[in-house]
Parts: sequence; C-alpha cells; structure tokens
Amino acid sequence: MAGLASDGSNPDVSLLYDINGLAKAAPPWFDRVMEFVGEYGIMLAMALVCLWCWWSVRRRGTLADSVSAVAGLVWAPLAAGIALLVNIPIRGFVERPRPFKEHQGLDVLIEGKTDFSFVSDHATLAMALGVAVFVAHRRFGLAAIGLALAEGFARVYMGVHYPTDVIGGFALGTAVALLLAPLALALLTPVVSAVARSGLGARLVRSGRAEGPRRPEAVGIPEPRIGGPAPGTDRNDLAA
Repeated sequence: MAGLASDGSNPDVSLLYDINGLAKAAPPWFDRVMEFVGEYGIMLAMALVCLWCWWSVRRRGTLADSVSAVAGLVWAPLAAGIALLVNIPIRGFVERPRPFKEHQGLDVLIEGKTDFSFVSDHATLAMALGVAVFVAHRRFGLAAIGLALAEGFARVYMGVHYPTDVIGGFALGTAVALLLAPLALALLTPVVSAVARSGLGARLVRSGRAEGPRRPEAVGIPEPRIGGPAPGTDRNDLAA
C-alpha cells in the first residue's frame, strides 16, 4: 500500500498540488505564519476553546448539567489520546510515504518529517477533540470542529500530507470520539460527580445558579424565636 496516491493523475495528488501551490504564491512571511499555525497554533487555540468551554459550562444550568458537560470535556483529551494510539498500527500497516518523498516540486514548509503519512496525527487529534467538545457543548464544539478543518487544510498546505491523509484522520478522530462516548461518559460522569461533591471539586464543577436562600445563622444573623423575647433583650427589663 506504500504506492497509494503515487500516480500524478490521482485526484488526491492533484488536490495536493493545488493546495500546496498556494504556499508557492504566498509571501515568505505568510508561509512562516502557516508553519506555526499548522504545527502548533491551531492546537493551542483548541486547548483555549476547551478551557473556555469548561469555564462556561461549570457556571450555568443545574449541578447535574454542569457535571455532565464537564465529563464530556474530560472525555475530549482522552478521546484524542485513544485515537492517536489507534493510528499507530494503521500507519504501520499502510506505510504511505510523505508526499514530498514521492512527488517533486512541492513547497515543504516543515522539514524533517520521516514517519509515514497516512493517517495524519494532527488531523486525528484535532477532530477527536472537536467532536468530543461538540458532545459536551454544541456552540463550542462547532468552533472546535472549525479549527480541526483548518488544521487539515494547513497540513496539506505545508506539503506534509495528502488530502486523503487528512480525511482519514478526520474519520478516525470522529469515530473514536463518537463511538466510545456513551461508555466513556457512563464511566466519567460518576467520577466527576464525586469530585464535584468534594472541597476541590466544588470549585472545579459547580452550578452558576443559587441553591436557595441561606439560613440566617449561615451569615451570622441570629434566627428570631417565635413567641419569645427578641434576641438581646435583658430579662430584668422584662420583669420591670
């Protein structure tokens, strides 16, 4: 399978040249930006989206809603890690060389890539995170999936992956995040709920709604006694 997509007439290769050709036409500074964005920047943005989502879901809805959402966010990095592990035997089985080793004239922005190309680790990681965040919160999930799509485009733009490498990564990340989500959430939700009831967990996972009026003594105000003297009244005053 090492010769997969090696034919220049293959649409996969044609699309590779079309997208990577944008790098040749772009100014050098833009290529340097894309190099950072495609290798590190989008992953950092994805982490910020996850943190922002956590900050949002922990402060809205009931405590049960917050626990469920936080459990979904805990699943996101776990899903990404599992997807990367699944990709190890896939890469070894397919053994597709990097496109710049098979095709001439590509503008390669990242040097030193010696491992196999199918499927893309970056695309797999990004889409697994994006889909798992979508399970926890739709709006933040759409933003994360958008970042994952941008990551896939950047990998082809940089000349280090075929388009089908990226598509395969998207499929793998989505499959792991969705198919294992019911089992993962069934296991993680009780754990997150237990942590939420602890002292530290009360700060990490809590509802943004008030939990009801506080008792007067909880804020240092003595509770009045029905049918008796008001607090602070001297008994001698009553006798007089």
